[in-house]
Amino acid sequence: MNRLCLLRLAWSLPLLLTVLLAPAPAKGHELNSASLSLTEVEGREGRFLVRWEASSSTLKSELAAPAVFPPPCKLDGEFLGCGPAGLVGTIELPWLEGTETNVMVAIEWRSGSRLLRVLTGSDPSFVVYGIPASAGLLALKPIVVDYTRLGVEHILTGFDHLLFVIALTLLVRGGRKLVGAVTAFTVAHSLTLACAVFGWLTLPAPPVEATIALSIVLVCGECLRPADSLAHRAPWAVTFSFGLLHGLGFASSLLDIGLPEKHVPTALLFFNVGVEIGQLGVIALVLALSLLAARVPVQPATVRRGLVYAMGGMAGYWSIERIVATLTGASL
Repeated sequence: MNRLCLLRLAWSLPLLLTVLLAPAPAKGHELNSASLSLTEVEGREGRFLVRWEASSSTLKSELAAPAVFPPPCKLDGEFLGCGPAGLVGTIELPWLEGTETNVMVAIEWRSGSRLLRVLTGSDPSFVVYGIPASAGLLALKPIVVDYTRLGVEHILTGFDHLLFVIALTLLVRGGRKLVGAVTAFTVAHSLTLACAVFGWLTLPAPPVEATIALSIVLVCGECLRPADSLAHRAPWAVTFSFGLLHGLGFASSLLDIGLPEKHVPTALLFFNVGVEIGQLGVIALVLALSLLAARVPVQPATVRRGLVYAMGGMAGYWSIERIVATLTGASL
């Protein structure tokens, strides 16, 4: 492959990144979405009102019993009776396996606790935890595994957080500085994540999301500035400040998913562990690609600058979109 081809490849990478991260246009796959909601009835312990909605009337009519509930729960019309034992165990949608349908399952208890899961053809079941508060770590394994996985998924599918981590890795040069910057980011987002989950700090989601997008723009801008700027000299100070914002973003997603009422600290801890695993995985991948790029006869600075412009442009678009949504009250 000659030098011209390599240069073309280098400039195509930012374009590909922009296309992949751009908002996808709405598609008319009506057969591919459904929802199942269970709301505990006031005054009736362990009794839930069941609502099944599907965008396809065909799908809705074909499924008289959309889910298999754990014993002793029994479905009677639009009500699910679980008795004093409550809704505890595995909820499964056997018909979902192998399909391309996504089903959002939402459970809300009288106490105000809620649980939200998205089930797919490759993952058609999930566990509702009924573990005693005094249970040991081994008994908490389902919570540990589930919330660690959710943390990893949040980083890998949350494009704004993903871009921030990539931009941070491109900004900070030197192993010790990178370790310090990542540690500061971790400490900061862990603080605000915990404060938001426990209700000690509450901010509206739209301005938080807008500010997170702006943080990516600023870090991308710093990537293009001379190495004597504050972000280059003391990246930990910048990442700590922005980490406080990103922690609120993590909290918003985690609260939407829901937490097991008796094990909030455990779920919170391992969600955070999952976030760190995902974050470190992304950083390791970026560093590995950087080492690989150094062996290719192209200018690494060209690739780096192209990536920075692509990420900054995408984050700029998100910033405008979210600021407009904040000012107008529109949903994103």
